[in-house]
Amino acid sequence: EVQLVESGGGLVQAGGSLRLSCAASGFTFDDYAIGWFRRAPGKEREGVSCISSSDGSTYYADSVKGRFTISSDNAKNTLYLQMNSLKPEDTAVYYCAADYSFSAIPDEYDYWGQGTQVTVSS
Repeated sequence: EVQLVESGGGLVQAGGSLRLSCAASGFTFDDYAIGWFRRAPGKEREGVSCISSSDGSTYYADSVKGRFTISSDNAKNTLYLQMNSLKPEDTAVYYCAADYSFSAIPDEYDYWGQGTQVTVSS
């Protein structure tokens, strides 16, 4: 059974940092693309950053480029998202997701975690 468990969310002031983790089990990290997505209040779910575990290709949404860094530890089956210079508009529930194909489109991902809340105060 595929399981994804996010952690590391919380409340932070604007300009601060958080690191999200996603512990995966039930599948081999090397064979999947894994990504971070978020849903802000009243908005559609959007792709934040994704990585192909097989070749390391990455995607970043324009809104987070230069501030967020995605990484994975394939030996630990864990995905990370380092978020720096956080802004109030980054406030959202952040989810990790996995699928066979590398994509930034949420609907193309089959496996999802339960999400972790990130709140950035101004």
